[in-house]
Amino acid sequence: MGLKTKSLRMTGAVAAVAAVNIACAQPAQQRVSPRLHPNLAAAQDHVQQAYDRLNDAQFANYHDLGGHAKRAKQLLAEANAEIKAAAIAANNR
Repeated sequence: MGLKTKSLRMTGAVAAVAAVNIACAQPAQQRVSPRLHPNLAAAQDHVQQAYDRLNDAQFANYHDLGGHAKRAKQLLAEANAEIKAAAIAANNR
């Protein structure tokens, strides 16, 4: 196998991993309004930052973190949903 073929295979593998990371990059779609709820929006930003760092850790460790990063990301998605629910509750009072 030539150097060019190896390089193309490596490029394809890196692109596939990047696509998976991009697909998993968001814990939730709904954002809290920073104008209406600045503290909740800040908390949501921190959740997103933690989610992003977990993606980085998974990538750096070839996704071999014993399932713990995956579970942490699930919990962060739940936290994000609760933050959104708190904003909705505040809007309805």
